[in-house]
Parts: sequence; C-alpha cells; structure tokens
Amino acid sequence: MKLYVGNLSYDSGESQLRELFGRFGEVSSITVITDRDTGRSKGFAFVEFSNDDEARAAIQAMDGKEFGGRNLKVNEARPREAGGPRGGGRDRGPRGGGRDRDRGGW
Repeated sequence: MKLYVGNLSYDSGESQLRELFGRFGEVSSITVITDRDTGRSKGFAFVEFSNDDEARAAIQAMDGKEFGGRNLKVNEARPREAGGPRGGGRDRGPRGGGRDRDRGGW
C-alpha cells in the first residue's frame, strides 16, 4: 500500500522518513517529491509498504502527529489522475509561439 505523507518540513528527506515509518514495518520505497527546477522538496512524499496492515498502522499512528515542527497528513495515496501539468486531460489551446492569426498566420 502506498501512503501520501503531506505537510512535511521542506528539510525532511528520505532517510528521516524511512526511520520514522520503518517503525511500523517494511518500507519498500520512499519518494520525496521535489521541484524540478530547484530540487527543493515540495513538502510531501509517498511511502510504500509491502504489507497493507503495516501501512494502516502507520496511518493510524502518524496522521496528525508532529514531525519536524509540522503536523503530518498521512493517508492512503490515491491513484494518479490522467492529465495534469505534463500533458493530456485539459484543453489548453495551441502551445508555443505560433504566428499571429491576424497577420496571416497558420
């Protein structure tokens, strides 16, 4: 089961999260989400457990708990939705620097 861990301190890293959530069972993966331009944490991560019961125990124990000066938001991660900022899903119109239609473009 994959968990969403939100409201993280921007200084929180994978090793701290592995230590924190490892108390509840075997953590199979941790992904701290970072800004692609700055490399800085966006304040949330995904923690995956190989055992659903261990993941549920982590949710029960850690949701709302203080970590790094902030109260964590921990719940089961929702599946990714189609679309989003990197493509598909929304009609955004033409991209790029196309020619002006009023001046004989396209």
